[in-house]
Amino acid sequence: MKVILKSDVKKLGKKGDIVEVADGYGRNYLVARGLAVPATEKSREILAEQKQEAAALDAKNREAAEKVAKEFETFMLEFQVKSGKEGRVFGSVSTKQITEELAKRGYKIDKRKILDTAPIGSLGVTKVRVELYKGVIGTVRVNVKGSE
Repeated sequence: MKVILKSDVKKLGKKGDIVEVADGYGRNYLVARGLAVPATEKSREILAEQKQEAAALDAKNREAAEKVAKEFETFMLEFQVKSGKEGRVFGSVSTKQITEELAKRGYKIDKRKILDTAPIGSLGVTKVRVELYKGVIGTVRVNVKGSE
């Protein structure tokens, strides 16, 4: 029996895959629990439409992320940290502080999407990479200034 998976099934396949299973397993387990539907012509057409819509949505999201990545190149985030003589820094700039500053500018970024996770503990300009979408990485310039 061929079925189309409606969700990921461990050791069988991912959502949208068409797999061959035993008749009893397909009818009594997968279809009964809503994990799959029988692979008929109509269900295959629906699957093709869903994949097409998902591809269009993916392209739209990727384009928006690339636009944001270009916007990131135009500005610089500035932070003030305490520093002593000879440029010694007391404190650092964390990913949380960077995401909060980006949120003030209208960009909602999860702090786990920042690829350079180490806190910035030196004065000057540092480039921080942010994953905006699958394969789209923007670079934000962070300027850390010292105050005595």
